Amino acid sequence: MEFQFGTNWAAFSKAAGGVIGQTLAMEGVFSFFLESSSLGLFLFGEKKLGRIGHWVAAFLVFLGSWLSGYFIVATDAWMQHPIGYRIGANGAIELASFWDLLLNKWALWQYAHTMLGAAQTGCFVMGGVGAFYLLTRRDQIYGRTFVRAGVIVGTVAAILQLFPSGDMQGKLVANNQPPTLAAMEGLFESQEGAPLAILGQPDVDKRRLDNPLEVPNMLSFLTYRQWRANIKGLSDFPQTEWPDQIPLLYYSYHVMVGLGTIFIAVMALAALLQWRGKLYDSRWMLWILMVCVPLPYIANTAGWMTAELGRQPWLIYGLMRTASGISPRVAAGNAWFTLIGFMGMYTVLGILWLFLIYREIELGPEPRGHLQKDDAAVLVAD
Repeated sequence: MEFQFGTNWAAFSKAAGGVIGQTLAMEGVFSFFLESSSLGLFLFGEKKLGRIGHWVAAFLVFLGSWLSGYFIVATDAWMQHPIGYRIGANGAIELASFWDLLLNKWALWQYAHTMLGAAQTGCFVMGGVGAFYLLTRRDQIYGRTFVRAGVIVGTVAAILQLFPSGDMQGKLVANNQPPTLAAMEGLFESQEGAPLAILGQPDVDKRRLDNPLEVPNMLSFLTYRQWRANIKGLSDFPQTEWPDQIPLLYYSYHVMVGLGTIFIAVMALAALLQWRGKLYDSRWMLWILMVCVPLPYIANTAGWMTAELGRQPWLIYGLMRTASGISPRVAAGNAWFTLIGFMGMYTVLGILWLFLIYREIELGPEPRGHLQKDDAAVLVAD
């Protein structure tokens, strides 16, 4: 998809390629090749490499993918909060400080928030698969291991997702993109002691939040740690500075936050049952873990929608508007054609992925019909 920078965003690539080209090139040269080559060793070299070599291959896959995530997030973070640049004589944006680009404060907190979301996704998938095995009373040794690991790591990740990573990300938005914060919260008028909107429907034409369910003063406290701090509403900014899709931004943000809150509650409750030794026998909790498997994917998508919709109408915040970054010779029909093509391709791949995952879960970690001694002991004990 990086080719789209050149095909669909030629003006943006020409203006900012000297900056974003650094991190994107590093992602391709360092992270992608490390990840892809190590993945081949991990998948096909287990018997050749031995246990230690296989573990090293797995670690390199992890290292490559997490490095790749950082370079991609650092690129997006520069678009959200551009620093370490200068404007050249020809008007192009040039890199002035490589380390400012790489260690952008926005990148550090956005990366932590993003990767904690990825970790939570893995934890819910692992916990959900383990719950499925326990509920169907098969592969129970593995099921208990999956549930235990998923719940322990997932509890830590869910809490860190809220604080400090989510809290700091919100403060960065408040300090650097105040119209975005107002749109995310459906706040049209500035207020001292601004409330935190739990529910409501933003009416942009009438500049109000309909049917609000709010916590008084909470937005001011969460943003500035002062109950009566002033939070600027959208009316304090020119309408040309407002995000383009305020309702979609508002709902995406609230879906992300709402699901994040649910994740903390689910994982904390599961961790409590684990600590008390009752988790594996609590079928209702196992059902909750299994049903929650798709929710982190929705939350991650809503989070990225919040970040990118919130940056609008800017492509590079404060420097280049989205409308100025497109390829002038690429018609809208061409962009729609490639977008629909990608959507179709990913739909087919998604269906294939679901089929393969279902088959692997159904086959189980042990050959069908092969009952381990430890599994038999668990069944007798139960």
